[in-house]
Amino acid sequence: MKILVAVKRVVDAYVKIRVKSDQTGIETANVKMSMNPFCEIAIEEAVRLKEKGGVDEILVVSVGPQQTQETLRTALALGADRAIQVVTDVAVESLGVAKILMALAEKESPDLIILGKQAIDTDNNQTGQMLAALLDWPQGTFASEVTISDNDVTVVREIDGGLETIAISLPAVVTTDLRLNEPRFASLPNIMKAKRKPFESMSPEDLGVDVNPRVDILKVATPEGRQAGIIVESVAELVDKLRNEAKVIS
Repeated sequence: MKILVAVKRVVDAYVKIRVKSDQTGIETANVKMSMNPFCEIAIEEAVRLKEKGGVDEILVVSVGPQQTQETLRTALALGADRAIQVVTDVAVESLGVAKILMALAEKESPDLIILGKQAIDTDNNQTGQMLAALLDWPQGTFASEVTISDNDVTVVREIDGGLETIAISLPAVVTTDLRLNEPRFASLPNIMKAKRKPFESMSPEDLGVDVNPRVDILKVATPEGRQAGIIVESVAELVDKLRNEAKVIS
């Protein structure tokens, strides 16, 4: 059984985001970058499934600039067996990533594809669903528990009303939620071993995928500061302010 895991390089979760002076995007120069936290959970789950037996190979994939090599090396140190880097300086949108993953899935024939449910930079929560639609595979999104049995995957999903358990057939796409697991840290011996693991680089053109953006970003701005709240002395005063100042009731 082969598992393909997609990972993304993003601004570190603990870095304060700054908008570029020309308002064309987020400042990334000289900013600490790391693996998207939901992608760390995806890697951890793939490794745990392999440790339980039945999984022969974990292939990790990332799309982005040359620096994504660091993210892939981290994934290899965490337990992935092989890495593919799709190198491009274009800010690839969710659909472009999904098409690249589809091309790689057709080439590599994985039995299961695991992705983080979203990336903390764009927060789109689209790639997994788009990939499943393109491949015409069943999907289990927002997974908080994943169990493989023969040719089926049981996924416990986080939904608004609580938890939902579904059974889907392989091959399938699963996206990970926060409560699925607690990612491990890469040990120094595993970091050294990662340098010797197979690593392949290619371009979107090699896969026959057009990644040119379909959305134009007109402006990126910092949100306005929130105004301080007020304390009212009585229900009557609250109703008065809601009616006459906020005008949310009549």
